[in-house]
Amino acid sequence: MRDNRTDRRGFLRGVGGVAAGIAAATTLGACGTGTSRSGGSGGKSSKTLVVRDSGGAYGDANQKALYEPFTKETGIQVKVVNIQYAQMLAQIKQGRPQFDVIDDSMADFVLFKKDGAAQDLDYDRLKNFKNARIAENLVTSNAVGKNYWASVMAYRTDAFGGRKPSSWADFWNTKAFPGNRALQALDADLPELEFALLADGVAPDKLYPLDVDRAFKALSEIKPRIRKFWDTGALPGVLLGRKEVVATSVWHGRLDAQIKGGAPLAYQWNGARRQSNALGIPKGAGNLDAAYQLIDFALRPEVQAAYAELYPMAPSVPGAYKKLSAKTTANLASSPEHLKSGFDLDVEWWIKNQDAVSKRWQEWTHE
Repeated sequence: MRDNRTDRRGFLRGVGGVAAGIAAATTLGACGTGTSRSGGSGGKSSKTLVVRDSGGAYGDANQKALYEPFTKETGIQVKVVNIQYAQMLAQIKQGRPQFDVIDDSMADFVLFKKDGAAQDLDYDRLKNFKNARIAENLVTSNAVGKNYWASVMAYRTDAFGGRKPSSWADFWNTKAFPGNRALQALDADLPELEFALLADGVAPDKLYPLDVDRAFKALSEIKPRIRKFWDTGALPGVLLGRKEVVATSVWHGRLDAQIKGGAPLAYQWNGARRQSNALGIPKGAGNLDAAYQLIDFALRPEVQAAYAELYPMAPSVPGAYKKLSAKTTANLASSPEHLKSGFDLDVEWWIKNQDAVSKRWQEWTHE
């Protein structure tokens, strides 16, 4: 998924890297070895800052909402590299990271912490953080949350005689809401055990630690109606568009173009699984002052709002919503309404259990 909002497979490569070494790591969102979007030749000069992000449409939105305004205000040019986790870690361990700021999934920052690869942040140097009111789970020793994305349910609005599924229990209820379904494959991201547990009656605030046995039992109940386990972000929209399925999980934002084009599709936000992207600084960064300046700039409500207007990743700073239109707010994972109806994926639980769950998933899909 080259235009992905962030590395969807951060866990799949990151946990593998911890278990099997740097060579085992892979990246979905990173593409190429680097893209220079503005002047400058490296990260050592105070007038040039090197930022790692995942590129694509996500990087384009960063360029317009963050990098260009930052350069205009400070005079510091921003150079962007889209390198893989393995490359980042290798450079850091060699003591010569060729980037000063990391824009990556919060999951990867947990892994960086375990490897001692990202600096502890000095929050006193981030003036905008003091009043940002960022959620506690997005504030760690080595990273601060930048924005959210979510996996949600999507469905055909013409499939159920005017009725609308309102929960994962409805997704599982193929008698009341008949038709084929689709769920995410392991090759795309983490198995959607949480959705199975929500469908089986587990409260969102009681999900973790996940009851894996119960989740797979619930998954087995709907398995006969699963037409496809999708492995790319574009596939849910294709399946819905062709009427091969009437409901599916999907990375939020992936259907926006179809919906705007008049397709009878809609998102259902109840039970959305949120993940987050964050900013941090690698150990050995050559332009520390400018790195802090950029991170601080990114936490301004107006900057977060400008990004959300360009691309449907949700602000980590609640104050950004005062600057967003109602239409944009309704389509973001961290809106006040969606924060209440969804849940945050437990990064630590998944890092600890991902290998075992993946093995079981592979066995279950071949039963």
